[in-house]
Amino acid sequence: MSNENFDVIFAGGGLAATLVAYRLKQLRPQCRILILEAGERLGGNHTWSFHDTDITPAARKWVAPFVAQSWPKQKVHFPKYARTLSIGYNTIFSEGLHKAAIALLQDSVIFSSDVRTVESGRVQLADGREFSAPCVIDARGQGKSLDLTIGFQKFVGIEVRVEKPHGQSYPTIMDATVPQVDGYRFVYTLPFSEDRMLIEDTYYSDTPDLNVPHLREECRKYAAGKGWTIAEIVREEKGVLPIVLSGDVKSVLPPESVKIPALGLRGGFFHHTTSYSFPIAVRCADAIAALHPLTSEGLDRAIRGWARKHWHDQRFFRLLNRMLFWAAKPDMRYRVLERFYELREPLISRFYSSGLTTADQARILVGWPPVPITRALRVLNETRVNPIPQAAS
Repeated sequence: MSNENFDVIFAGGGLAATLVAYRLKQLRPQCRILILEAGERLGGNHTWSFHDTDITPAARKWVAPFVAQSWPKQKVHFPKYARTLSIGYNTIFSEGLHKAAIALLQDSVIFSSDVRTVESGRVQLADGREFSAPCVIDARGQGKSLDLTIGFQKFVGIEVRVEKPHGQSYPTIMDATVPQVDGYRFVYTLPFSEDRMLIEDTYYSDTPDLNVPHLREECRKYAAGKGWTIAEIVREEKGVLPIVLSGDVKSVLPPESVKIPALGLRGGFFHHTTSYSFPIAVRCADAIAALHPLTSEGLDRAIRGWARKHWHDQRFFRLLNRMLFWAAKPDMRYRVLERFYELREPLISRFYSSGLTTADQARILVGWPPVPITRALRVLNETRVNPIPQAAS
């Protein structure tokens, strides 16, 4: 590929950039797009999921090629009860994302690209190659160190093939009947076929420390406890995601003087309690594809506006996070979610789609939860404060 001019250049080919580029190419096939991806495929090595109610029916149509598996229901398990929710659930693998996207973008991607410099109108690689476009988008994941007060959602997942059918029909998005260590712990399982599934050990923890061998073994132990004999580990994934407790959107966005639009985690576009990013990435893709003309400065201005609105809209979720991390004892955090999942399904759906009404928020907080009222009151205001010291469990 020569150093010709392009209309839009993406530094990074993760989820957000791939969806925007794909949607642009769908709606504006004449648009000259370039994706500079450091790896060997788009999307890296991840599993993304979303609920049917997280995106619009129109968006569901254009993302359909990416969806590897869909289920009409999902389940949760807590010490007090188990519940099946009639809310559709969908999963995307990075491998499938790459395969579907590259069919449309195959002439628009340079892999193994070591991006050195990203500016408003150009990108330079470490090997000296330089590309220019009126619109350059920085989508290289988290940028500067987030100057926020955060907790962590961390996990290790193994996709396995089991010797005999596992017998699980629907995803279990939370099984909190496991020992509660290192904060709120649950196991997440997705059944892909009668003998293949993802088992993921997940923690809402105060620290980002990730002991991969230990968590991998915990996944194995969980499988053994269910009577599943693992014949093969097909794939492994891991991650440490921010759970925002308090801060300011300015801490996420690049300085105002930098007129380079930022996508994905670099722009703060994720659900602040669940860390789900796929639905928000879809909305951004639709919004960007509808903008005319596309310039770095114009898109940067638009994205900053979206980021500020998103930050404002997520303020209730940050309150819930403070309740979870600072008002509940670590080994009792599960009771917050245990109470939440007793609420009505439409409210749960709106929670995941970031569409809670004022009445929903009141319903969630009424009789709020199994945390001391004095601690709950101390975390109501979003201020840069240190965590409340936890009493011994």
